[in-house]
Amino acid sequence: MERVRARDTAAFEAIYDRYHRLVYGVALRVLSDPIAAEDVTQAVFMKVWSDPTLFRDGNFGAWIARIARNRAFDVVRGRALHGESEFPASLPADDTLEDTALAHIDAAQVRAALGNLPPEQREPIELGFFGGVTQEQIARQTGLPLGTVKTRMRTGLRKLRNALEGVLTL
Repeated sequence: MERVRARDTAAFEAIYDRYHRLVYGVALRVLSDPIAAEDVTQAVFMKVWSDPTLFRDGNFGAWIARIARNRAFDVVRGRALHGESEFPASLPADDTLEDTALAHIDAAQVRAALGNLPPEQREPIELGFFGGVTQEQIARQTGLPLGTVKTRMRTGLRKLRNALEGVLTL
């Protein structure tokens, strides 16, 4: 990022090559719209280029994934304001333990840890975190009681925390 701050286009291209799939994937999971996900990807990288001082330190991959997620939620909010789609009743809190942990962990390590969870724990976590779906919506979609969804998410998150404990860069 130091080179990007110095306006080195080759460094910016290298960052784009390395992270554009991650940004696009996060946006696509939230939006379920490839064209909107491409727009978000472009906006995120324009933000990185126009103000590289926004990233100070830590894990760049986690940081840019969070920027993509927030930008995608902005698109969802904008659609809801204009009546283009249904907006979730509530979004995941920004300052949850999961967000804090994910801000400091390499996305690939998170994906690997998620992949080791049983599907009944992994799927609601993915829906809740990447899809912006509330626990109530997950319960309705799966036909499971809300308490079961909460328990599975809590158990899965506990396992993720344990699996990523040595990886944290806090």
